[in-house]
Amino acid sequence: MIETEQSITIDVPIEGVWTYVRDIERWANLMPGLRECEILSENDSRWTLKVGAGGLVRTVKVLVHVDEWDGPERVRFSYKLEGDPVEGGGTYTASPKSAGETEVVLKVQVVGSGQMAPMWEAMGKPLLPQFAKAFAGQLKTEIEAAAPAAEPAPPPAAEAGRERGGVGRWLKALWRALFGSKTQQST
Repeated sequence: MIETEQSITIDVPIEGVWTYVRDIERWANLMPGLRECEILSENDSRWTLKVGAGGLVRTVKVLVHVDEWDGPERVRFSYKLEGDPVEGGGTYTASPKSAGETEVVLKVQVVGSGQMAPMWEAMGKPLLPQFAKAFAGQLKTEIEAAAPAAEPAPPPAAEAGRERGGVGRWLKALWRALFGSKTQQST
């Protein structure tokens, strides 16, 4: 068995992070080599990936099952390669770090069985941490890009008057923009 853990801080509140991660297709689209994500049910999907290690490149189908949706703090999943004695699982955990930041920890494990297990572990041991780090970085980038831009906090009322020339001037400017600079008179 091989395992890895990656921690990232995402500059989005936990609710915004959850909005992104609760969609399994978004997770699949971050996978290097993804060719297709077929949704089988609310908790099950089949991912077709083109993977390579060294000179060996092949297409694999991975059955992914979400064991637990406990958002916005936790997702637990398991997976199994179709036709290969490889399975595994992992977790996604999130916690607010501040009002606008979320700490996310991703854990993944791979378990090979049968005669090929030593080969799977030898190939996967150095690659899994690199893969997980790249995936976590991409997850951060995508969530931050998908999050709505934060509105800047309005200045305190006293400062707003000084900065904008007063509320009265602001209302006049708005009136002019909406209805023109001169008041229309009937003739």
